[in-house]
Amino acid sequence: MAEQETLLERLIPGDLEHQIPAAIQKALPGGFRNRLLQLGLGLLITFGFAFLVRRWVERREARRRTLAPRPAAAAALPPVPEPEVLAAIAGTHEPEPLPDDGTQATCYPLLARPHVALSGPVDQAMYASFRAQLGAAPKQGALVVSLSTPGGDPEIARLMGDEIRLLREYSGRETLFLGKVAVHSAGTAFMAAFPADKRFLTRGTRLMLRQRILTRNVALSGPLESCAASLKAMLHEIEESARIEEEGFRALVAGSRLPFEELRARAPAGWYIAAEEARSLGLVLDII
Repeated sequence: MAEQETLLERLIPGDLEHQIPAAIQKALPGGFRNRLLQLGLGLLITFGFAFLVRRWVERREARRRTLAPRPAAAAALPPVPEPEVLAAIAGTHEPEPLPDDGTQATCYPLLARPHVALSGPVDQAMYASFRAQLGAAPKQGALVVSLSTPGGDPEIARLMGDEIRLLREYSGRETLFLGKVAVHSAGTAFMAAFPADKRFLTRGTRLMLRQRILTRNVALSGPLESCAASLKAMLHEIEESARIEEEGFRALVAGSRLPFEELRARAPAGWYIAAEEARSLGLVLDII
């Protein structure tokens, strides 16, 4: 017991009878809790202020990095090996260039096997063949249509051309035209449905551009009013055909270097254009 008293005396020197109640009173909720609250509030304020300062610094640094100019690319480039070194590494020599025969056939491998091959007069039989071959053609990828014709019905040519246009616009497929040997009259009306940079001709092919031909015998019989109406109907047909012809000519020269006025001036007599001239005028992209 004496050792315990001695220990208390060492820990709390003085009058234990008065100091111990004072220590206990200091630990009561009224004092201890207030100190805890003060300490907690102090820590909260300190860390909160530090967090705000840190966020402000981070945002400022991010903005500075955004506005700072990017470093320029290194000016020095690695040295380019000599051709002999590259050949030794590859183990092969550079292939010899293809012979220049005046054509670009090797650049257009798709044109070797057209998906739709048409020949003969432009008529209902050709349209039936066109529809059958178009249905059997692949549904994806570029579509190649070849044509060789002495001419025919211009309205059927416009019908086939309209189907090509719809196919291109609705499916987004590339459509290529290949003219062979002769593309005359109504054949050029069908060719006009393809953009100028999607048209090709084989070597030696001739285009022939001319106005529409109308052959009609007029037999007038009956009252004068009915005769006048028949003549007016024929005049309206001629005028509308001329407007349709002009639309086809303008579509044909679109994207080319051939003025529409020159085509309209030379078409009445029938204008034959060789493949080389058609390429120089921009009516076709190339010759194979």
